[in-house]
Amino acid sequence: MAYANVNGTTLHYEDEGTGPALLFLHGWGTSGRVWGAQLPEFVPDHRVVTVDWRGCGRSDRPAAGNDIDGVVADVVELIGTLGLDRPVVVGSSIGAVFAVELAVRHPELIAGAVSVDGSAHWPLLDPAAVDLVDDLRTNRAGTLAGWVPGWFGPDASPLLADWTIRQILDSGVFVDDQFHQALAHDPRPALPGLRVPVHYIHGELSHTPVAISRECADLTPGGELRVIAGSGHMPHQEKPVAFNEALRGLLAAVRAGVPA
Repeated sequence: MAYANVNGTTLHYEDEGTGPALLFLHGWGTSGRVWGAQLPEFVPDHRVVTVDWRGCGRSDRPAAGNDIDGVVADVVELIGTLGLDRPVVVGSSIGAVFAVELAVRHPELIAGAVSVDGSAHWPLLDPAAVDLVDDLRTNRAGTLAGWVPGWFGPDASPLLADWTIRQILDSGVFVDDQFHQALAHDPRPALPGLRVPVHYIHGELSHTPVAISRECADLTPGGELRVIAGSGHMPHQEKPVAFNEALRGLLAAVRAGVPA
């Protein structure tokens, strides 16, 4: 196991392969393990780094820094600590928010980003998001049991939802702070000014509407959207063959600096 001390917090990461760098960022409450179906595909020709960001997986669970600013700052520090040469950052769900924010704030550090089912400005449009933090605080296990299975499409094994719930229950409760900032987050004004390529992948059946990524792609210079048929919110886990094919195409587009 590999660990890095970043901004006073110990983060667990895995670093395999050689070649152009890919940095994968998981979604809320889970871990770098969610990218297990991508490692065999990309490690043979890339340097692939997965990280459990603060509060999650095998990393520390500090009470502070559990917001967009804190996690983005950690990732910036991690890129420097590991000597990653302008990686393409691939983020899922709120991890996609972190990836896009890296492209907005630190274009000099990355070659580009791929947003996977990014939540973007969706919490602004969903009234239920306001009550989520209170529900998690008063009945964490029950709230997750009722919510997480809906992240997945009808073809996904129920074991995926069970495993996801277990990961979230094992994560630190302070990651819930991310929802407060997400309720006010809106990347759309910054997208037209992006200086590195950003592309989008979205599950056709995701509870986060495809229209969210489509609007962001339309605002992003050269932005492309790939929709994964039959998938819910976690296309990298639900439909890994289709996802990996889509990601390969978008990685080529990032490196070329043109739409796929």
